[in-house]
Amino acid sequence: MTATTDGNAGGPVPLAPAAGTGRRHRATVPHDLEEAAARATERATAHLLALQAPDGWWKGDLETNVTMDAEDLLLRQFLGRLDPGTAAAAARHIRAGQHEDGAWPTFHGGPGDLSTTVEAYVALRLAGDPPEAPHMARAAAWARARGGIAGCRVFTRIWLALFGWWRWEDLPELPPELIYLPRWFPLNIYDFGCWARQTIVPLTVVSAKRPVRPAPFPLDELHTDPADPAPPRPLAPLTGWDGLFQRLDKALRVYHRFAPRGLRRAAMNSAARWIVERQENDGCWGGIQPPAVYSVIALHLLGYDLDHPVMRAGLESLDRFAVWTDGPDGPVRMVEACQSPVWDTCLATIALADAGLPADHPALVKAVDWMLDEEITRPGDWSVRRPGLQPGGWAFEFHNDNYPDIDDTAEVILALRRVRHPDPARVEGAAARGARWTLGMQSRNGAWGAFDADNTSALPNKLPFCDFGEVVDPPSADVTAHVVEMLAHEGLAADPRTRRGVDWLLASQEPHGAWFGRWGVNHVYGTGSVLPALTAAGLPPSHPAIRRAVAWLGTVQNEDGGWGEDLRSYADPAWAGRGTSTASQTAWALIALLAAGERESEPVRRGVAWLAATQREDGSWDEPYFTGTGFPWDFSINYHLYRQVFPLTALGRYVHGEPSPGGSP
Repeated sequence: MTATTDGNAGGPVPLAPAAGTGRRHRATVPHDLEEAAARATERATAHLLALQAPDGWWKGDLETNVTMDAEDLLLRQFLGRLDPGTAAAAARHIRAGQHEDGAWPTFHGGPGDLSTTVEAYVALRLAGDPPEAPHMARAAAWARARGGIAGCRVFTRIWLALFGWWRWEDLPELPPELIYLPRWFPLNIYDFGCWARQTIVPLTVVSAKRPVRPAPFPLDELHTDPADPAPPRPLAPLTGWDGLFQRLDKALRVYHRFAPRGLRRAAMNSAARWIVERQENDGCWGGIQPPAVYSVIALHLLGYDLDHPVMRAGLESLDRFAVWTDGPDGPVRMVEACQSPVWDTCLATIALADAGLPADHPALVKAVDWMLDEEITRPGDWSVRRPGLQPGGWAFEFHNDNYPDIDDTAEVILALRRVRHPDPARVEGAAARGARWTLGMQSRNGAWGAFDADNTSALPNKLPFCDFGEVVDPPSADVTAHVVEMLAHEGLAADPRTRRGVDWLLASQEPHGAWFGRWGVNHVYGTGSVLPALTAAGLPPSHPAIRRAVAWLGTVQNEDGGWGEDLRSYADPAWAGRGTSTASQTAWALIALLAAGERESEPVRRGVAWLAATQREDGSWDEPYFTGTGFPWDFSINYHLYRQVFPLTALGRYVHGEPSPGGSP
């Protein structure tokens, strides 16, 4: 099928060379840079205002990879609900992402990925694409050359096992009795990050039930040897974690055959109660697609028919993850893994306020009204580790009351404080509750994770089952930085808890001067988060850590004046700070440099000039590259609003100056 738009069929992304390589002429800075930046800010402000929903929120599309679309079709096939129109529309989206060599990547311009390619291939078979079609034959050959189905991740093989394309006996065991492990015991469900926890609990039911629906076609062409599709793998030495957990898995396989029926039935019923109790008001689970999909399957296997209110609401919520567009050959359907309205709205509010929009502008007031209505004031799973902490905070999605997150809460508070609202007492109460909850979620090492405190066990990632990405939620530099910045703006820069966060950030700086970015790509994002936090907390621009970061940003600036970082930096440190210039990553670098007092420096002037020169006529920027992170390297995100909110924030701060900690609008 078609190649990626840059013509790259899985090899390294063509890079804009780093400064000083001499392979391109350095971008020139216009004499009227101030005027160009002001014009770009005005156009971007108008464009972003036009995107606001009537209720006050913003939401850009959240693009991931075609496994979301493939698994949606597989779910519908499993439930007997796959209709030709949905399959055809999804197939158009899936085909458009295929490389010329037959593979599908997990991010724009990235290398082909085996599991993604296998799932895309199976989805296209469900949509009616014949295996002998040239694009299908190329995909099958590419997959076989890399190990075929046997080389895929566990999750892919689970989907195939649902139709008998893989044996359940050749998958790692995941017993439902896991639900009974006490919270102090290793590998209890609260040792997993919330996204993994919500996925694993329903999958324990699926693993125990081992359902098989009739396969609509064979998949022999995806095996290296159809006569021996799952060749045995040698056990790792018992002296390491891999060997230990492989032998534990063997023991669990024996237990599966002899598990007491009463205990197993009770465990599955307990898992079902746990799942149902965590269904959100909109029918989804955690506001993200994977837990919702597996929860629907698990409950269906336990006897919930498709007309049951829980199932009906769950299926309707999944339909809302679909983004429909018009294509040249008919409707195109892309499935979002998640939706980001709270995150997008707080970032848009910050961007518009920093770009000079009056603090009492109706759009900002309406946004604050909506964010205030989204405050979460009941306990969730986070309270397992913080049982005495009073709730108060915000989630990422429209509905996710059980899992507010620390990152969103910090950014929402920063947004609230930039707006002059007609009910300041209401704003003050929400901000105070959010700050108190955030302080209570500090981990023992002084930093903050995203959803839980002290979710740092090393064991979950060692399980044979957990090969799909990060499954724990340890503190990260970007979340900690956003919290420190928020606390400083709340007048708590001198609070001992804030200072512990600052100390942790200083200790976590990489040797080259940057910070690792857990939730954005990657060192450019981490550094763009940390420098505003350190300066807001009172560190002077002359501080050695800030100077090292400024120097690093200067060394990785592209010749065209922008910044970019490829997702391969998560797997290969040589890629740190290297990649084609993007609007969002250029903005992060500028935000960091402006916070460090570098407004008049040549790197800042060149970066601002790049943003102004690459802005489209309508005030937006084009950004096909993925700059958001779900799991480092394993799951990447293109937030379609990032290309708008972050450049506007950077330009606004260049034109109007830095926001003042503790200042009022």
